[in-house]
Amino acid sequence: MRRRARWLLAAWLAAWAAQAAALPAFEAVRAGFHSSETLVLSREGEVIQRLRTDVSVRSGQWLALADVSPALRHALVLSEDQRFYQHSGVDWAAVPAAAWANLWHRRTRGASTITMQLAGLLDDDLRASGGRSLATKVDQALAARELERGWRKDQILEAYLNLVPFRGELVGIDALSRTLFGKAAHGLDAREAAVAAALVRAPNAVPAVVARRACGVLRDMQPGADCDALDFFTEAALARRAFDASEGMAPHFARQWLRAGPAPGERSPVSAPLQRFANETLTRHLRELRGRNVQDGALVVLDNASGEVLAWVGSSGALSRAAEVDGVLARRQPGSTLKPFLYAQAIAQRRLTAASLVHDSPAQIPTASGLYIPQNYDRHFKGWVPVRTALASSLNVPAVRTLVMVSPDAFFAQLQALGLSLAESGGYYGYSLALGSSEVRLLDLANAYRALANGGRAAPVALRLGQPAVRPVQALPEAAAFIVGDVLSDANARVPTFGSDSVLGTRFWSAVKTGTSKDMRDNWAIGWSQRYTVGVWVGNAAGGAMHEVSGTSGAAPIWADVMGWLHRREASRAPRPPAGVVRQRVRFDGAGAPQGVRQEWFVRGTEQAVIAMKSGAASADPESAGGRNDANHRRSDAMPAARILAPAPGTILALDPDIPPAHQRVWFEAAGGGRLAWRIDGKPAGRGARWAWLPWPGRHRVELLGAGGEVLDALQLEVRGAGVRQRAPAGAPIVEASTRPVP
Repeated sequence: MRRRARWLLAAWLAAWAAQAAALPAFEAVRAGFHSSETLVLSREGEVIQRLRTDVSVRSGQWLALADVSPALRHALVLSEDQRFYQHSGVDWAAVPAAAWANLWHRRTRGASTITMQLAGLLDDDLRASGGRSLATKVDQALAARELERGWRKDQILEAYLNLVPFRGELVGIDALSRTLFGKAAHGLDAREAAVAAALVRAPNAVPAVVARRACGVLRDMQPGADCDALDFFTEAALARRAFDASEGMAPHFARQWLRAGPAPGERSPVSAPLQRFANETLTRHLRELRGRNVQDGALVVLDNASGEVLAWVGSSGALSRAAEVDGVLARRQPGSTLKPFLYAQAIAQRRLTAASLVHDSPAQIPTASGLYIPQNYDRHFKGWVPVRTALASSLNVPAVRTLVMVSPDAFFAQLQALGLSLAESGGYYGYSLALGSSEVRLLDLANAYRALANGGRAAPVALRLGQPAVRPVQALPEAAAFIVGDVLSDANARVPTFGSDSVLGTRFWSAVKTGTSKDMRDNWAIGWSQRYTVGVWVGNAAGGAMHEVSGTSGAAPIWADVMGWLHRREASRAPRPPAGVVRQRVRFDGAGAPQGVRQEWFVRGTEQAVIAMKSGAASADPESAGGRNDANHRRSDAMPAARILAPAPGTILALDPDIPPAHQRVWFEAAGGGRLAWRIDGKPAGRGARWAWLPWPGRHRVELLGAGGEVLDALQLEVRGAGVRQRAPAGAPIVEASTRPVP
């Protein structure tokens, strides 16, 4: 019998020795530690976001013992292993007391040391469900002796703090401190440390029990400590469930960056100081706009050369009711921000030059579904203006007339070449595509402007630092991109709409365009300098309309602040003209034309020295001027006297529900001399050969009256209220009284 017992003991010792030999070294444990979150680092190496990637457990980063507060280390040793620094793995002095307490079924701390508990955390076999059994305790004690031989005390305590479960899914002191106390582990005070130590022994206890045990630990640390409010503090701490977000300044970017497949420890291209400034600037300006029903915004900054994302602010955070929606990737209507690409295409096709005159006047453009009537938001028209003024001042009607020349399908293809993917075809959007009726992403729109900054060469953005460059595509001729950039940097050309003291003007060279969608739902400012492209969107994620927000009061101030910060110590110089671009003096002459002489850039072969007006059109380039292609341009001497020219008899007008009714007008036009007057439904309405009428729903009789009050011409028309759709009689033109913002 003794021989068999000795054999069993020898076999057990051999099995245990093999198990003890399998215990890893400290360096291996630290290297094999896996956090439940991924740290996103800036290009400078600063943590800009913590992103949870393991939902099965919540563990933070491995912390060195020096990064844990002395109060917590002290509390843990007092609570779990008071003779930790004296014993060699097993506290033999505590064994008799623990055995006596177990005999009488009393609950005490027991004889399990921190080293024994760590052995159980390192080996599942030592952490079995029967962890309090004698055999398991013996195994843990022997393993603890082996750990003490190979590990230092500070290594044992460090590993224990990083591996011990605290409560629920929380494992390790980093996860506990950031979740329950909202701070880093090095900042825990005595009260917080006492609660943390109490949770080691009672991870699933109710708050009252945890508070009672924490009070005992606190009084061991500080004799006579006051525990009166400790129960309230403990209950509040245990109610928290989320990591502190103080270090998270780029949550939306972090998700996209992780999808790009970065290597462990790889830095992102985002600049932490810039990201921080962008967040603060967006928040500050949106607070100022809260009274105008603006709560959301987004911002992106790109490096022109590499395409790297330097800043990505997806939302306004706490100001938003939809903070999880990424405004950088959300699709919104871009408004007038598409106009630079349209004019660049027309210049590239030699249909226009920057000096060509386009007509800013009422227009009725025939479409398959009726007449399209674009208008400027302020209901004022500038007459004949150069393309430079039309683009820089964001005039709507010239843009639509330019799209008539280019065609919606060709413009759609141009936008696709620049990386702007639209949900529908060019024919679907029709001529309203010139005014941004499609939906695009801020990231794609900013990158398309980056193509203008790079001479018309388009390439994808880079989410990873040092990402191999993709060969760019020449989406636009370099000459056309240069001319459009020169126009958008011209402060004088912006004066008709934005005034002489606009926020868009910078102390360094920059080119910028603003845009506002229908009913002021979206407001944009996109522009570039020599090195950077900055895109800003403000609005409401739910699609609600803003109140009295223009291109210079919404996104533009944010754009200007960010661009100014980027160039606070860095110059930005105007680009050099590429080959194929020439500069020449142009003289404007003739009635109705802007007078004077100016220097202008031309694509070689399209130079014009004189642009003279003859018979109501620009003689130097009648096609590009819009005179002969204007669907609404009629020569009064070619029409019979005293006759209504527009609208056509039987016209049906549909009020646009997205435009304030007071901003919608229909122009009545008549041919014939003398004093003319208009009467609607038997009541005097207006005077003159051209008159703007504020429509209201119903069927109306329109009469043209002579000087003596006689009826010279008459017609019937119908106005349908916003949101009412009815089938029109066969052959009746349908007019959309479409009004869109200018800037």
